[in-house]
Amino acid sequence: MLKKTVSSFGKKLIRQRTVDLGAQESQLARCLSTLDLIALGVGSTLGAGVYVLSGEVAMDQAGPSIVLCFFIAAVSSVLAGLCYAEFGARVPKAGSAYLYSYVTVGEIWAFTTGWNLILSYMIGTASVARAWSSTFDNIIGGHISTFFRNHTALQFEHVLAEYPDFFALFLVLLLTGLLSFGVSESALVNKIFTAINLLVLSFVIIAGFVKGDVKNWNLSEEDYQNHTSTAVASGSKVGQFGNGGFVPFGFEGILSGAATCFYAFVGFDCIATTGEEARNPQRSIPIGIIVSLLICFIAYFGVSASLTLMVPYFLVNKESPLPDAFKAVGWEPARYVVAIGSLCALSTSLLGSMFPMPRVIYAMAEDGLLFRFLFRVHSRTKTPLVATVVSGIIAALMAFLFELKDLVNLMSIGTLLAYSLVAVSVLILRYQPEMFSSSKDMEMLEMNGSEEEKVVMNLSVTNSQVAFKETFAWRSLFCPSGDTPTPLSGRIVYMSSTAVSIVITVLCGILAHQRLSLLNGSTGWVVACVLLLGILLVGTAVIWRQPESKTPLMFKVPGLPLLPLFSILVNIYLMMQLDAGTWVRFAVWMAIGFAIYFGYGIWHSVEGQAPQPASKQLQWADSDQSQDRAI
Repeated sequence: MLKKTVSSFGKKLIRQRTVDLGAQESQLARCLSTLDLIALGVGSTLGAGVYVLSGEVAMDQAGPSIVLCFFIAAVSSVLAGLCYAEFGARVPKAGSAYLYSYVTVGEIWAFTTGWNLILSYMIGTASVARAWSSTFDNIIGGHISTFFRNHTALQFEHVLAEYPDFFALFLVLLLTGLLSFGVSESALVNKIFTAINLLVLSFVIIAGFVKGDVKNWNLSEEDYQNHTSTAVASGSKVGQFGNGGFVPFGFEGILSGAATCFYAFVGFDCIATTGEEARNPQRSIPIGIIVSLLICFIAYFGVSASLTLMVPYFLVNKESPLPDAFKAVGWEPARYVVAIGSLCALSTSLLGSMFPMPRVIYAMAEDGLLFRFLFRVHSRTKTPLVATVVSGIIAALMAFLFELKDLVNLMSIGTLLAYSLVAVSVLILRYQPEMFSSSKDMEMLEMNGSEEEKVVMNLSVTNSQVAFKETFAWRSLFCPSGDTPTPLSGRIVYMSSTAVSIVITVLCGILAHQRLSLLNGSTGWVVACVLLLGILLVGTAVIWRQPESKTPLMFKVPGLPLLPLFSILVNIYLMMQLDAGTWVRFAVWMAIGFAIYFGYGIWHSVEGQAPQPASKQLQWADSDQSQDRAI
């Protein structure tokens, strides 16, 4: 009895969402074009970091080779972007990584992903709102902060901010109203601010190449001493010289800078939440993700190159790199142009954080994992009104009261976890048997399909029926019985992907926290890494040998299984770089989430309310395990 109860509970945790693409039309308004999605992705990704991050990385980590840091970071981000693009073409629904995890690896992982995405977007919204307020305050001479510090100071150090930020509160509530009013109106505002930001960045790049000096990419010890004496006399800070030249801090500096620059490309995933609001999501979402990442890379690459050409890397001002760079070349009035661009970048970044937040909440409430009242859609504007208002108010209060510096790293955990699970989901789903999304699809194909299509359908059904009778044999790992996926081969990939993900996690943990032991040749850690690499290679080979699905899609990730696995490796390694305090806060947040899930979500889940038709089930294991479903 106990065994049966435990088994039933376990199946609830890993039950998978059934998505019938031919079912009902979305309740949300389909009004976003491909250009709207590109603007949303660029606006979310190309935030204020482009005006600040280049200075930090150039001075302390990479020097002129910062351009290589952005290239490596862009390649790593594109790997995650490709996985999102394939799922956007495969499952054009609201929910982003939450939904992608739900249809592939199960409910508990989907809730974990969605719950962390909500936290990431809330913290992102609040922190960007405070940054907007601070930037504007600096432009006008600090009058806002001075007034509130003198009249409304908060006496709770290390808990609340120094003073309540009324400006940030008003800004978040204003944008909440805009998002509630309509998606097309929000998209128009986002396009205007994004266009201004790109114009300003174009000016910075062109000016930098015009006024820059190539000699700053090949500085010597003598140049450093000459510049240092001048800088010290004027009271300026001087950074480390390193080894000089284009790569002053060596290859390690490039890798360290690339890890920092990776977070500059976070934000494109908001495009994946527009699955029910894009006019042609299966085409627009892949194009939007790839093109927006390309535009952002060009902008980051160009700005960092211009900055290091105008100013020697060890003289870059980390607080205001671009204004000081223009001052150094005699174009001081250009700092006002930079200020305008910075405010526009913060505005689009704020909108990019706020836009996907209610969509994830809406998707989770629709599935019954969060409270159902959050699923309500306004009849006129066709927006998830309740989810937008509730999340906007919470984010506004966070921006109003908290400093948020200690919480910003939690954004990284949520985002990187989502990237990893999407990569795992692509890996698993690509090797599953061909299945129609609904019995209606089969009926339509039977009535209207060509003879060739009917033959393919019949072969698919026959192969599935034969595959249900397959039994596991060790030779199946490397020599599958056919060239089309079967439930057995799908189960092999599912288990192999799980094992490989665990091995990558352990390996990244060792590399992140036992690096010195490995460099010193500690036998135990070296042997452990060799064994883990061996298991990783075997698991990858097993996945590679299994037959791949031939389902036609608008976009597919190339180079399976290597690209998704490399994406998982990068994401988990970056997660392991986060400090212990961040992981403690993550544990607290997850404890709150699991209390909601086990107290409400698991009992109200739509997937658990009624059995699904057999035609919509994809068997991961034996044919009698009807709880396991995919698309």
